[in-house]
Amino acid sequence: MSTTKISPAFQPFALYSPEVEVKQPDEDQVFDELAAAMRQISETFNDRARHAYRAVHAKSHGLLKGILQVYDELPEPYRQGLFASPGDYGILMRFSTNPGDILPDSISTPRGLAVKIIGVPGEMVPEHQGKLTQDFLMVNSRSFGVPDAGAFLKQVQLLLKHAGDSQSLKQFVSTKAKAAESTVEAFGGESALLKQFGHPETNLLGDAYSTQVPHRYGNHIAKISIEPASENLRELTGENIPIGGNYSALRDTIVDFFKDQSAEWELRVQLCTDIGKMSVEDASVEWSEKESPFVPVARILIPAQNAYSPERRVYVDELLSFNPWHSLLAHQPLGNVMRARRKAYAGSSIYRHTANARPMVEPKSLEEIPD
Repeated sequence: MSTTKISPAFQPFALYSPEVEVKQPDEDQVFDELAAAMRQISETFNDRARHAYRAVHAKSHGLLKGILQVYDELPEPYRQGLFASPGDYGILMRFSTNPGDILPDSISTPRGLAVKIIGVPGEMVPEHQGKLTQDFLMVNSRSFGVPDAGAFLKQVQLLLKHAGDSQSLKQFVSTKAKAAESTVEAFGGESALLKQFGHPETNLLGDAYSTQVPHRYGNHIAKISIEPASENLRELTGENIPIGGNYSALRDTIVDFFKDQSAEWELRVQLCTDIGKMSVEDASVEWSEKESPFVPVARILIPAQNAYSPERRVYVDELLSFNPWHSLLAHQPLGNVMRARRKAYAGSSIYRHTANARPMVEPKSLEEIPD
């Protein structure tokens, strides 16, 4: 069993209470419209491909299974929920890109990492009672980009408007956006908007991923990240992937890596110290790491394996759902964007499984995940 590598100075961390969330007057209507828009995206691509995909993060690139080890000797504020005691759990990691259709990798968009921790005991949120999993959904940036579900709805509606655009048009936009983003970065800047359309073609395995928006963390409030820990992963940070004409270059890169290599990530927690500065409701606020650093609480060990076998792809992409509301009560999602996901993600999953005539599955052990 590993131990913590960081001993943070103790700070007056903010305490969780239901009052940290503040409901917006129109949010029920916004949530309904968002759920409807996400379903329309799935319906549009289902009509085109005769197959229903996820409304977001449809294209997976790597499906990894391994072990999550909770560190022992954690400082008291970090010993909460799933991380209250040292122990080992099964873990499934799904790497993806964010559109709701299966695009060539040359159309480069932000990357996602969905994590399902398996064999988790404890009290779950109401809709997840009787299950043994804890999901965390992450993207390779620290903040959400828009403040709330209303702004996110406008983005989804824009995606819906252009859902029927040809791949050649999407390729043109991506190519131009990547060139513009490179120009911005050359002068020391970074454009979140441009990266939505022209994300750099780098190796997914070298990226750091974050929940972007907060979860309850037992008595506290936290954002959670997963970051490369082993040297062979850190060497891949920022590494350019030659996409060329390879439709699935990102998948092939991950599969080739894990044919003969193992890897280690670290799961880290950033505790809220000041709700005024580190907003729960405004998802666009990036929490200061000077105010509260990300502290390691567990490591993820992934052995060499077939990272994209046909059996595993069908099981993970067709049968499983990833949802932040697959959660322990101690890690309940918080804030307006997370509340919006509660309805939208559940509805999207029901539509996808029904349209594809697939059962909805939630594993109880790592052994259920095919090799």
